[in-house]
Amino acid sequence: MSDQDDRFDGMLLAMAQQHEGGVQELVNTFFSFLRRKTDFFVGADTGVAEKLIREAFNHHNQLAQMARKEAEAKEKAKRSEQAEREAKLSKEKKKMESEPQIKELTDEEAERLQLEINQKKEQEEQREGLKENSSSSPATESKKEENSDEEEDEKDKGKLKPNSGNGGDFPNYRWTQTLSEVDLAIPFQVNFRLKGKDIVVEFQRRHLKVGLKGHAPVIDGELYNEVKVEESSWLIEDGKVVTIHLEKINKMEWWSRIVSTDPEINTRKINPENSKLSDLDSETRSMVEKMMYDQRQKSMGLPTSEEQKKQDILKKFMEQHPEMDFSKAKFN
Repeated sequence: MSDQDDRFDGMLLAMAQQHEGGVQELVNTFFSFLRRKTDFFVGADTGVAEKLIREAFNHHNQLAQMARKEAEAKEKAKRSEQAEREAKLSKEKKKMESEPQIKELTDEEAERLQLEINQKKEQEEQREGLKENSSSSPATESKKEENSDEEEDEKDKGKLKPNSGNGGDFPNYRWTQTLSEVDLAIPFQVNFRLKGKDIVVEFQRRHLKVGLKGHAPVIDGELYNEVKVEESSWLIEDGKVVTIHLEKINKMEWWSRIVSTDPEINTRKINPENSKLSDLDSETRSMVEKMMYDQRQKSMGLPTSEEQKKQDILKKFMEQHPEMDFSKAKFN
């Protein structure tokens, strides 16, 4: 007898569906057939038929118990792996929350800070020198700066202020970001502990769908930009909260929203210091630090690194040509 003989499954399933009494009624029908249409019970010595039935039962019972134990072992391993992932994520979350906001500067950071202070001092001195040689009045320059601020404010009008994690807080979920990744926390108001089978999570390169099975999704839309599907993940925390981790493909931009239907945050108000610059390669890190420096300069009304280079070139040219009159010159 073959353990994998499924040739009659279709026929037997059709028979089983016609027995409202379930397995007991199906077995009774089978033995009734053997009694009425065969000599199964009377064609051999007493006890032979019963022995055959017991042997078949014991054989298939053993196979069924082995399959059950294998399924339980797989489920246990799966739960153990899930618990390890949850513990690891919870540990990392607690570590990030307990990490002090004020840290002792390393020698490299202290040197960079001192360099920025010196540059700021030099820039202020150079600005004073340029004001003396320029025909533009302070009132005119002030008016230009005010107009520029008004234009920028108009673009950002209505946008939300980023939360402490450079993301957004919404009624249904919260999200944070660094330059390289995005994390979401989606709480579900249910009166039972969530399991994987209760949740629908679908990752695509430019689309995300998250929700409770049988209910309208909490998130279902086009992502702000593309993500690495193979490096994105999700898990359930405390039986109530689904956390989503997305790995950005473009690690040189801030997201203003998760999906296109969400309100936008004002990325100009993002605090780059919250990002892990140590995770970036040297080239990307230098570019990010330059962006951070220019952002600080703009917020203080000082020239950016590119503008400072132009001013340095101009100052050097003026020193080399003192015979030239720059009083009526206009510079961009």
